[in-house]
Amino acid sequence: MERATRTNEGKPSGGTEAQAKDVCLRLLTDRARSRAELAQSLAKKGYTPDIAERTLDRLAHVGLIDDASFAEQWVHSRHTYSGKGKQALALELRRKGIEQDIASQALSQISRDDEYERATELVRRKLRTLAVPADPAERDKIVRRLVGMLARRGYGQSLAFGVVKAELDHAGSDTDDLLDGD
Repeated sequence: MERATRTNEGKPSGGTEAQAKDVCLRLLTDRARSRAELAQSLAKKGYTPDIAERTLDRLAHVGLIDDASFAEQWVHSRHTYSGKGKQALALELRRKGIEQDIASQALSQISRDDEYERATELVRRKLRTLAVPADPAERDKIVRRLVGMLARRGYGQSLAFGVVKAELDHAGSDTDDLLDGD
């Protein structure tokens, strides 16, 4: 087996392109990754910038690394299955080293209606476990809790307040209907 060469200071100077490619392929079998994530992994393992660049260029050339495709998949998956809003997704993509223009293109696949619908689903799910109180102070506490939940998931404040208010009004009218039926 090939061993990494050592520099004069005794630090590893990295490895070969074949070894770097193997590292990248192992990482890519877990999930899709951005070029920056792979570059960071190679740097942590001590590969020289030159070896890392050549390896990543080769993997990009054969289509195994595609930041635009990665960003689209990431946005779709995290919005659909984790309920993330555009703000949170933009931050996640930035942390993964995706360029602003690529991130913007990927985020454009989520419309304002999509975001509103997903936020509504999240609030409805949470409301199933909460009793909607008639007391205004208790109701305000629930509003803050629900808006906070949406904010942590990356939804804007105005959208969050709008969704929460609409869903609480809807939940309140359902409760009123039950009381009127007595």
